[in-house]
Amino acid sequence: MLRRRSEFNIFLENVSSLKSEGNQTGAFEEYVQSLLQMKMTSTDQFDNLEKHTQWGIEFVEKYAKFVKERSEIEASYAKQIRNLSKKYQPKKNSREEEESKYTFCRAFLTTLNEMNDYAGQHEVIAENLTSQIIIELSRYLQELKAERKSHFHDGRKAQQHIESSWKQLESSKRRFERDCKEADRAQQYFEKMDADINVTKADVEKARQQAHMRQQMATDSKNEYSSYLQKFNQEQNEHYYTVIPNIFQKLQDMEEKRIERIGVCMKTFADVDRQVLPIVGKCLDGMTNAAESIEPKTDSQQVVESYKSGFEPPGDVEFEDYGQAMKRSPSDTSLTNSREVKERPAGKSKGKLWPFIKNKNKLSLKLGSGPEDFSHLPPEQRRKKLQGKLDDLNKDIQKEMDQRDALAKMKDVYVKNPQMGDPASVDPRLSEIAQNIEKLQLEVQKFEGWLAEVEERMPSKSDSNRKSAIYETQNSTTVNNNCAQDRESPDGSYTEEQNSETQVKATINPTSSTPEFDDEFDDEETLPTIGTCKALYPFDGQNEGTISVAEGELLYVIEEDKGDGWTRVRRNEEEEGYVPTSYIEVFLETNAKGAMTYI
Repeated sequence: MLRRRSEFNIFLENVSSLKSEGNQTGAFEEYVQSLLQMKMTSTDQFDNLEKHTQWGIEFVEKYAKFVKERSEIEASYAKQIRNLSKKYQPKKNSREEEESKYTFCRAFLTTLNEMNDYAGQHEVIAENLTSQIIIELSRYLQELKAERKSHFHDGRKAQQHIESSWKQLESSKRRFERDCKEADRAQQYFEKMDADINVTKADVEKARQQAHMRQQMATDSKNEYSSYLQKFNQEQNEHYYTVIPNIFQKLQDMEEKRIERIGVCMKTFADVDRQVLPIVGKCLDGMTNAAESIEPKTDSQQVVESYKSGFEPPGDVEFEDYGQAMKRSPSDTSLTNSREVKERPAGKSKGKLWPFIKNKNKLSLKLGSGPEDFSHLPPEQRRKKLQGKLDDLNKDIQKEMDQRDALAKMKDVYVKNPQMGDPASVDPRLSEIAQNIEKLQLEVQKFEGWLAEVEERMPSKSDSNRKSAIYETQNSTTVNNNCAQDRESPDGSYTEEQNSETQVKATINPTSSTPEFDDEFDDEETLPTIGTCKALYPFDGQNEGTISVAEGELLYVIEEDKGDGWTRVRRNEEEEGYVPTSYIEVFLETNAKGAMTYI
């Protein structure tokens, strides 16, 4: 009995010593709690790190989006600058070419070109931001996500392994505890049976064997628990001192690389702008130099050269004594007297204030719609236009001749080497070029004639020559009337045809006491309507002073035929001119002077 008790006491002491092996402080429960706390702490740290690294990835994505939007802004800005520069580029027409001779226009064109280059630098910024930051960050983000996933996978795997070991330890510990309790109960039951004198020896033996079996099971559980505990402590030590620190270190390295990459991208972001600054500065310097190249005096002199008319300033206006007309006899209104009145060149008011008077005998011509000989322009401008046209024609002739020479050489090569080509294949082109040269030469002769004419009429001639021409015209009235039929267009200028026309007018109205009075102000007042007319045939009024009419068109007559074969008509208040009398049927009003109907 005493031996059995001593064995049980030894067993309990062993159990107590086993409990004390779990923690060097000697408290088994504290050891268990500490293990639970370490487990929870590890899990919490993984959760925190997972949240932090996910936030780091989102930050990289946000920065990449920021750079992408900046790149789009740069590209859009460059496109708008290019469109603006293109919008204000000069068009290829005569007016823009005329404006290009001014220094301020050329400076503006230079500014537009520099703006185009400036837009190109912003395109470079957009391209560099895309290639050096956006694409690189996109690739790095994929690598960063894969690395983060791998590290946390290893961490969760290690965590699951230590949790599995912990569960095995807990299971062996509970089994050992249960076996110890059952062994204790079996021992107590055995002692109770052994002390009871009424219990048979067989029952006591049975109870003893049961207690011994339970004690053996408790011993086996103890050994198993001790093995699991040793294994768990080793794995736990490796987990918290090797595996987890390694994972944490990898995560830390990953974070440091991410932060370093963000810093590099931010530096590149600034360097991309800095790289284009020298070229942008050159663009701005080009704009400044263009602005400084503007020369106001040169531009104003260009205006003078462009609009210099070549007219001579009008002479002094003489006093006209209209009282003399009242003292004339009836014979003073004859054609001879009217001629004498017309011989006063200084008394005509048509030549005064020529820069400001609008000639209503001439149709208003739009820019570029004038006649081919530029007769609607002042003498000096007409001379320049004709000279420029001749230069262009000569260039075209030279170009055609160069082509002809080249084709002639090619034909010679074909003749000497038939295998290279057929000489006859060049003949049609040579014939075409010859025809073009002939046409251009005819054009040159035509413009040279007009140029010689305008140079003869330049204001270098003296007034005496003009006067002699007027006298000569008056002494040959009949010849001038016949020649006036061949005149293309009455332009109202100081020419021989105009003087003869005025003379005929004076002859038709012999009763007029002051014919020069009406002639002086016919350009300053709108002529009244004296009848209507109907166009019998279409007429294309291409010459100065004429008007185009369509067959059957009705017009107003404002001046009848003066013997030169032309009738002056009006379509509306601003559109009037001359048409051939033979092309219309005139219906004069009954109260008009000398009214008559003729074809």
